[in-house]
Parts: sequence; C-alpha cells; structure tokens
Amino acid sequence: MQRKIIYFINPVSGTKNKASAIKIIEQRTQQQNIPYEILDTNAQGDYHFLKERIDQEGFTDIVVCGGDGTVSQVAASLMEEDVSIGIIPMGSGNGLALAAKIPRDVSKALDVIFTGKASYIDSFFINDTFSCMLCGLGFDAQVAHDFAGEPTRGLGTYIKKSIENFIIAKPYSFEIINKGKSFAVDAFFISIANANQFGNQFTIAPKASLHDGLLDIVVVKKMSKLRMLLAIARQVTAGKINEHSEKTFHEKDVLYFQTAQLIIHNLEQAPLHIDGDPANTAKKIIIKIIPQAFKLIQPLSKISQPK
Repeated sequence: MQRKIIYFINPVSGTKNKASAIKIIEQRTQQQNIPYEILDTNAQGDYHFLKERIDQEGFTDIVVCGGDGTVSQVAASLMEEDVSIGIIPMGSGNGLALAAKIPRDVSKALDVIFTGKASYIDSFFINDTFSCMLCGLGFDAQVAHDFAGEPTRGLGTYIKKSIENFIIAKPYSFEIINKGKSFAVDAFFISIANANQFGNQFTIAPKASLHDGLLDIVVVKKMSKLRMLLAIARQVTAGKINEHSEKTFHEKDVLYFQTAQLIIHNLEQAPLHIDGDPANTAKKIIIKIIPQAFKLIQPLSKISQPK
C-alpha cells in the first residue's frame, strides 16, 4: 500500500528551528518517494477534518512535529480511523516520544517514520478529555499553567518556573476512590501516567507502559520540602509499586499504584494539566484507560508486545 503523509508543524512548540526541520522533512520524504503535505497545527486543537481527507484522499500517516499536547489532540480526533501517527519531537518535554524511544534529532526521528512499525498504544480519559500520556493535579499542573504563559519556551524556562513554584508549593486535599476503596490524602501533586516519562528524561512512574492496559498513579503526600525532594528521588530510582493499604498509606511518603480506572475528588480544586498543557480543573475527576487507543509509529526495537 502506497503511504501518504501529512506532517503537522506546531509553530510555537519547543525551541527548534522550524525552517531547518521543514527542509529536512521535505528532502527525506522526497527521497522515499512518499506523497506528503506539510500543514500548520490547528490553533483550536480540532483535527476532525482529517477524517474526510483520510477517507477521500488516502492519507495513511499523520506525523506530528511538536509536543505531547499536539499529539494528544491529533490522536483524540483519529481514534476510530485506520491511520498511523508518528512523532518528530519538537515540544518542550516530548514525554511520549521519549517513552517510545523516538529520537529528538529530526533526521533520526524520520528514520523511525520510514522504517519503524505502527503499534497500538493505550490512552485515557480525564472526564471527557483525551490524554495520550500524562495528567497531573497540584504542583506540576501549576508549573504547566505558568509555563504556558511565558513568551519563550524550553527546558530553561521550565526549570525556572518549577523552582519558583516549588518555593511556594502547598499541599491540596483529595479523596481518591480506587477499586471501591476510598482514602483521603493531602498531597503536593498527583500524577496519572500512561508512560514512564514526565518529559525531558525525567521519570516519575518507572513501571508505566504504553500498552499494558493500566495507568500508573503517583501521589506525593504532604511533607517538608526537603523530605519531598528525597522522596521523589527515591521514587524515580526505585519506583516500587505500593498498593494503598492502611499500613502502606501511613508508612510511605509517595504512593504508587496501578489501576484501569480512578475517581479523584479534587476538594480544593487543585490546578490540572493534561499532557503538559494547562486544563480547566474540576471538583470530580473520573479517569479511565482506553486500551489500544491509536497506532503510534515506533522503532522496531521498541515493539515487543503481541499484536
């Protein structure tokens, strides 16, 4: 089957030189004799118009040259379409691409597009909003909100905003319901992860998998700031699953468990981010896995699960 690609370039994501990237994309795709188009990303994040183009014009691949937020928007619009989604990482964090072992270098990422294999990965819903990788409540979400308002993006800006928010961070009150059990907790943040990447090679949920049908939940509880840093460091290096029994709850600074569905009562309306982008928070948040939500083009070495 003849491939046909649409490349979406996000003109504001990340810090890479877009003109240089476009030139490489054009040269490499022409060398492959693959028909293609290059379009700007949709400012409203609505890509449902792609369905008609896929059906009528035979596009087989949609490649996002941007970050996790844009990938999530495209994937949400194409869940029921027989189309493969590729990534050329050009965002600020690129968590999904890093989790899938897709290189940051444009030419090497194109190697994956041309020689890799499309394999189904999971996603999830936060209430009615689609997420391909990660959402969070609390501290990290506030960083995402502040970061989005900055005129310049990049790792340096993200670190700056993280430090500023860490200094003033406060815990929020939550009630979490999982598998019929409810527990209350004051926490600096809650992360719901489908991938093991927080972005920029920072791992918050080491055991998370893109295709295991489970979400990894990380709850960083109320404690001193110094103790929180040490607790997160232990979490990143060990990543031990701690089911939230009464004993575990009282003994652990960080709760880490896996589930396919979760309800969070956000009692103080802590801020929310979805795939690194700021989102409107809610008092009640229902989270549910979407098994095999869409096909992601990944390096052959990354594909190990049965199809």
